[in-house]
Parts: sequence; C-alpha cells; structure tokens
Amino acid sequence: MLEVYIPVGNRQLRCGYTTGTCAAAATAGAVRLLLTGERLPAVRVRTPAGIEVEAELLDHAAGPGWACCGVRKDGGDDPDVTDGTLICAKAERTDSPGVTIDGGAGVGRVTRPGLDQSVGAAAINSTPRRMILEQAEREAAQAGYTGGLTITISVPEGEALAERTFNPRLGIEGGISILGTSGIVRPMSEAALIDSLYLEQDMAKAAGVKDLLVTPGNYGDTFAQETLGLELKDRCTCSNYIGHAIDHAVGLGFSSLLLVGHLGKLIKVAAGSMNTHSKVADGRRETLTAHAALAGGDRNLLRALFDSPTTDAGVALLQKAGLLEPVMASIAQALEEQLRHRAGSMEIGAVFFSNQYGILGKTAAADNLLARHGYRQEI
Repeated sequence: MLEVYIPVGNRQLRCGYTTGTCAAAATAGAVRLLLTGERLPAVRVRTPAGIEVEAELLDHAAGPGWACCGVRKDGGDDPDVTDGTLICAKAERTDSPGVTIDGGAGVGRVTRPGLDQSVGAAAINSTPRRMILEQAEREAAQAGYTGGLTITISVPEGEALAERTFNPRLGIEGGISILGTSGIVRPMSEAALIDSLYLEQDMAKAAGVKDLLVTPGNYGDTFAQETLGLELKDRCTCSNYIGHAIDHAVGLGFSSLLLVGHLGKLIKVAAGSMNTHSKVADGRRETLTAHAALAGGDRNLLRALFDSPTTDAGVALLQKAGLLEPVMASIAQALEEQLRHRAGSMEIGAVFFSNQYGILGKTAAADNLLARHGYRQEI
C-alpha cells in the first residue's frame, strides 16, 4: 500500500497509483523472471510525479521464452472502478531488436481517431508506454540481455470493467485503458477538493496576490508553464469546480482571474457548465457541433463532429474544413460571456488549448492578464 498522503481541505488523504504504474511494475517483475529466473516479491518504480511506488508482484508464471506477473491497482482514498484490479504483464523474448508494447485481453483497442493512441493500437497511453519501456530496458540492461522483448499488458477483468467507463462511448473496445500522466492517483473527494481550492486562494490572497492564475489540473499546469512560460508558484488548481473558483475569488476581492485549460474542459464552461465533471455535465460534442453550425459548417461536417470521440478529433475535422479559426472564435466569445456573467465586476479571462494543436483561443481580457503573469509574446 502506498503510504503517501496529501492535505485536501482539513484532511490527510492517501494517494494511490495508476493502472500505468501497475503495468510498469508488472513489466519489471516479468522481465526479471524471464531473464534471470528470479521471482521478485515486489518492485519499486519511480513515477513521473517523482514518487517511488513499491508494488507487490502477484501471479508469477513462466514457460519457454516467456514470463508474466501482475500488480493490483491501488486507488488510495479515491478508488474508482479499477481499484483492486489485477494488471498483468507478459514478457517474451523476440528475434527483433528493441521492445514492443501491446495490449492483450481486457485492454481496450482504439477504433476511432482523436485519442492518445492511433486507430488499431492498444489503449495504453503515452506516459504508461514510456514507463513500461523504461522498466523493460532497465531490467534487460541489468541482466546483460541484448535481444528483443515483447511486453503484453492484460487485465483479466478489463472487458467487464470497461462497461462502467466512458471507453465504449470513446470508441475503445474490448477493455479498459491503461492511463496516468503522473503515475499517482491523487484523492478527488469533492468536498475536500473544494476546501483545498478555497484554502489555496485564501493563502494566495494572504500572500498579497492580486491577479490569480487558475488551472483545472495537470494539463493546464503543464501548458501554462511549458508553453506560456507562466510562473506557477501562486496558481490555484480548481479541478472541475470552475464556478466555485470564480465565486471564491470574487468574494476574496482578487483584481483578476486568468483561467488556462484544455478545450475539452473549457468548452463545457462556454456552454454554461461551471462544474465540468463528466458525471455532472458533458455536452462537448453538442457544443462543438453547434458552434460549427454557426460558422457555416455543412451537414456532413456537423455529423462528423457530433460523432467525434474527443475535442481534439473535432479540431482536426475543423482544420481540414477550414473552419477552425471561426469556430474557436465563436467558442471564445461564448466562454467570455459565461465567465463575465459569473465574475461580475472582477476582470476575468481564459486561454484554451489542445495538446496536439496548441493555443486554440482566448477571451478578450486574456492578453492583458497574460502580460500581468509574465507572458510577453503575442499569441
């Protein structure tokens, strides 16, 4: 069990580790068993978050040219449908050089464009793939093995669990996805998260901050820091609770609020949803389709947008149709109206982006607010 705790509101909640971390840890155990015959009881994996996870290895098995083992997912104090699920890795020797990573039973397969992986690939996202590769290469190097390896990730309960996720709607068939951008599951108690958001804003106000930077989470943080070059030390993380973030900022008397978030989240706000959790509100495809219609999109484009599994996939369609700029401008205007209505007299602005396409749009006050946060380049 991962003994890492974070303060959320007035509570200490235990973190867990992702399916991606489980897959990487199981890979390390499987490759060690394959190449040396050693059945490790546990293995330590350093996650992208910089936290080391010690995961117990289960269900060791081996045969001619192959070995496998598994790790149970630990969701910490934020268990989801995959909590306690066994994530397995099978390692096989191959004649081809390098490491090949694929999904087996219970791992979904991508059937529609616009997701992290291409159509036909196993739904093992980029960060878990990198973690799996690192573990396989490390174990091979320690064993002095220079041949090739195939790593197959499987989830015995994955196909049944997938019915309780958004995978069928996204066009991921046959199982769950192997996910995790940080390798760590951070607790997501709604009341505790809102309390934590309020506490962050209270501390920023006490420190003399006048112009508040707000991001929903990891994607917004990374984009704000790495692409926009903004300083994150005084930023607040709002998760899905954008309305709460605005309301509390107004109440504390901040001069302004700059929101930096992914299109997939802020398009919900443009439609008036101030709690963007998927269980509360979605409407991404409907909103994107409506703005495309306002920009003159034809029936075929609108149908394709409505069927898009993600906003990134929709952006690709709009770019191909030559309507990306007017549609993003229309969304920015709607977002502006919603934010200004909620914020009242407090100055507010937003920048929205896509990981694949970069900055997509901004509201009227965004340039001025970006400059206050240290961004000088015109966007």
